[in-house]
Amino acid sequence: MNPNPNNNQTLLDGICRRGVLVATSVRYWRGCKRLNPEDLGLDPNHVSDRLIQLGHKRLIPRDALSAFALIESRTHAAVESSSFPFLGGIGRFVPNARLGDLKDQLDKLQSEFREALLDFIAGYTPLRENAMGEWREAARNLNGSAERLIATIEQSFPPAGDIAKRFGFEYRLFQIAAPDSVRLEVVEGVEQLEVAEDRRRISDDASRRLQSDLDGFIRESVASLREQTARLAEEVLATINGSENGVHQRTLNRLTTFIDSFRSLNFAGDQQLEGTLERFRRDLLGRSAEDYRANSGAMTSLTDGLTRLRQTAVQLAASDAREVVSRFGQMGGRKLAAVG
Repeated sequence: MNPNPNNNQTLLDGICRRGVLVATSVRYWRGCKRLNPEDLGLDPNHVSDRLIQLGHKRLIPRDALSAFALIESRTHAAVESSSFPFLGGIGRFVPNARLGDLKDQLDKLQSEFREALLDFIAGYTPLRENAMGEWREAARNLNGSAERLIATIEQSFPPAGDIAKRFGFEYRLFQIAAPDSVRLEVVEGVEQLEVAEDRRRISDDASRRLQSDLDGFIRESVASLREQTARLAEEVLATINGSENGVHQRTLNRLTTFIDSFRSLNFAGDQQLEGTLERFRRDLLGRSAEDYRANSGAMTSLTDGLTRLRQTAVQLAASDAREVVSRFGQMGGRKLAAVG
């Protein structure tokens, strides 16, 4: 079935109003050098990969760059927990409800990155000197090849004045939009007219392809949240069943936090699962863990509720989310009409 162009345009407009794309870049010098046979005075034609593996070797200790590795992993985690992969991973879609919190996290990580960079630059020269001392010690057993190896290692360290260029922390926010049609103020000759027509055709095709993918993006995002819900319910049930003391407060807090997170990520308006989660909160998360441990009947209600939640989420994840997509488009259309 061919997609309805008007409906897809409404989906695009709705997505534009409900979030933005984010792109992050965390760069830092990895402190590694790929060693070749020649660096050790060996003939590459007489070196067997089965016996000798050179590859990337560390110029400096791993912990010298651990702060940057940690910031990089925290950045990826912050973005992934607040967004959905957009159209095959060309960006990450952040719902408006999560945007402020994500920006605060990225600003904080960016500040930590700058502080870590200043510390690294301040200690870079002695770090390089100490590392070279260790390399010279390690190269003593290479006999005639030691001098060549040390020269290679020395050249692999960036100059102190250039080391900052190897580091960077950036993030960008983009508004989603279909490609604009090509406008020409002046057309001279048939050749220019043909080029303009080709550009219009390519632009229109790109716009149609973008719009036709939006339905799938919304379905995948809805399915992702439903799968996360089912997985959480399964994990909590396993935790409770595996504990001798019943349920812990941190487990109940985890459920509450997830429901709050679901609401802020539910840009597509999955009313059925959101309603199910809110009823679960109302009926089962008003008690403390201590109350549950003291009341076997309440504990049974909690595990039964988790089982039903898991079953509901699994069933919804297996469906095609057609109603959610349809309602999403209708909501976008009403907002556009109101603006007009």
